[in-house]
Amino acid sequence: MDLFSVNDDKNYQPLAERMRPKTLADFAGQEKILRGALGKMIAQGQTPSLIFFGAPGTGKTTLAKIIANTTESNFVKVNAALSGISELRGIVKEAEDQRKFYRRRTILFIDEIHRFNKGQQDFLLPYVEDGRITLIGATTENPFFEVNAALLSRVKIVRLEKLTTADVKKILARAVELEKFSAEERALEIIADFADGDARMALNLLEQASFSGKISVEALADLLGEKIRRYDKKGDTHYDTASAFIKSMRGSDPDAAIFYLAKMIDGGEDLKFIARRIVICAAEDVGNAAPQALILANAAAQAVQFVGLPEARIILAQAVTYIAAAPKSNAAYLAIDKALADVKNSGGDVPNHLRDTHYKGSKTFGHGVGYKYPHDFENHFVRQQYLPDKKISARYYEPTTQGSEAAIKQRLENLWRGIRK
Repeated sequence: MDLFSVNDDKNYQPLAERMRPKTLADFAGQEKILRGALGKMIAQGQTPSLIFFGAPGTGKTTLAKIIANTTESNFVKVNAALSGISELRGIVKEAEDQRKFYRRRTILFIDEIHRFNKGQQDFLLPYVEDGRITLIGATTENPFFEVNAALLSRVKIVRLEKLTTADVKKILARAVELEKFSAEERALEIIADFADGDARMALNLLEQASFSGKISVEALADLLGEKIRRYDKKGDTHYDTASAFIKSMRGSDPDAAIFYLAKMIDGGEDLKFIARRIVICAAEDVGNAAPQALILANAAAQAVQFVGLPEARIILAQAVTYIAAAPKSNAAYLAIDKALADVKNSGGDVPNHLRDTHYKGSKTFGHGVGYKYPHDFENHFVRQQYLPDKKISARYYEPTTQGSEAAIKQRLENLWRGIRK
């Protein structure tokens, strides 16, 4: 069968779909999750409503279908970008019929659930709560930012980690065996590295390479061209170069940073990967010592998306040289990690005078009583308690004396002198 006859076959399924596992035994990756409570619940047919959060190709859809197969449930899949409340009403009616006449529960799988608006999410609440449907959502976006709190309270969030190269190689080896492909071991290694944890991409590349007969390094070179010419994403080349790139920016060596940027661009590295590293470095290593760094890095990340190469190299170079040459501070990075650890370990209640007063009856509970509005005071500042009682002496943000942060440090010391030490 050649490429053109494949396209003419109405019953043709892509390799990635044909290789989709139907049981947990064939599922590659996510061992930590499946060895825990979720794996036991699936095996016992007790799966609650879930939201799978993870990068593309990590197995969100596959795992949802396996759950449906294991629990013998009615499986309904919709895409949030294309579905409306009218379609959801029909699905709920079908779920009621399935439960009433066949004693089967319905698993509603919503791909890209972060695209549902508040009204659509609210519509699902009563049906998820009373069990008429078991919701499994899939998203590449952080659900704590994109899904409303009411729905989040009724589901379990499961984060799927990016597949390892070894996981992807297992998936490719299974496909080669089942499809009886002829493949060079080195070619499979290159595909697994290039896919960077995306099983779907790996299987698509495998299928495309198979059209040449044997899946070989030569076939991949023709298929991927410059992207595998010098920058094979295997261990040393990919991760060491990225590490050196970040450390050179952090170490204030613009020449070294530009060298590693050039190496990544020349090797065909994904521009989004490079841009993400720059944005992270701007916040983690420069921070408030030069606040403009994050603005510039974020602008560069957006600009390269619509400019593309070769001009994108200039935009990246500007951001990289600025960040490398900028004064450095990791005070904000240390502050949030310290605060997160504190919140996780002991929490802390919001003081009454800071609580919301916008709803009727709030002051009955003492909300807002004693709050001082800073703009009513000289220099728009007044000393009052903001931290919870149990955290009154906690200090998270410790500004350095680098760059613009020196002025921040001095201002905070002036404002809180004698109180915060």
